[in-house]
Amino acid sequence: MTLFRPCIDLHLGRVKQIVGSSLTGAENDLQTNFVSDRPSSFYADMYRRDGLTGGHLIQLGRGNREAALEALKAYPGGLQVGGGINPENAAGWLEAGASHVIVTSHLFNPDGCFQWKRLEALAAETGRDRLVVDLSCRCTEDGGWRVAMNRWQTPTDLFLERDSLEEIGRWCAEFLVHAADVEGKCGGIDSALVAFLGENCRVPVTYAGGAGGFGDLARVDRLSGGRVDLTIGSALDIFGGSGVRYADCLAWNRGNR
Repeated sequence: MTLFRPCIDLHLGRVKQIVGSSLTGAENDLQTNFVSDRPSSFYADMYRRDGLTGGHLIQLGRGNREAALEALKAYPGGLQVGGGINPENAAGWLEAGASHVIVTSHLFNPDGCFQWKRLEALAAETGRDRLVVDLSCRCTEDGGWRVAMNRWQTPTDLFLERDSLEEIGRWCAEFLVHAADVEGKCGGIDSALVAFLGENCRVPVTYAGGAGGFGDLARVDRLSGGRVDLTIGSALDIFGGSGVRYADCLAWNRGNR
């Protein structure tokens, strides 16, 4: 069954909800849905108390290290951490309390070409069971999906296809897939992507992007055959949203475990 997965997105050291496609690096482009007056540790401790696992803690750019460490201290072993992960720092994040490390951009060269040897080296450093590969993507003109790196701004040569998912899945424990075109907009999930992931992923996968109502949990469950979990961000009441109550997500998980 599909489960609700929590998240903590960090930008300049604060917990925020941001429209993913606006993360261009230019301050005037940034579209922010929510900025919390609470520290990252508040949310991490809440997830710990409520027994939520498998949540992702994402550092969007620089200036987030201390906030990330505070969250991991509040919930050791309960959060996956991403943002700037590479073989030099991965072990440090695991030692600091991350259950897994999440990697995207390191797996590509500056031209966006996927580097299999980097994936193999990172898996050797962390162990397959503690590595999550982020395959966040954008839609292509032919109805497919292309992985994007550098905060979802730079297209790569990696497309979501059955064979690529199967091969990459040999080296990691899970996939995390943000639908970057709809991330943070609360206008609805990418239903076709969810169905594709449910049919083609052989490792656990969490989808994020566009969730706007509590019914999206049931929708993802139906479309994926219960094989894809859902992260809800901007629509959630704990992040200033009005579409989904956090308490309802907890009840959903308790009823489906």
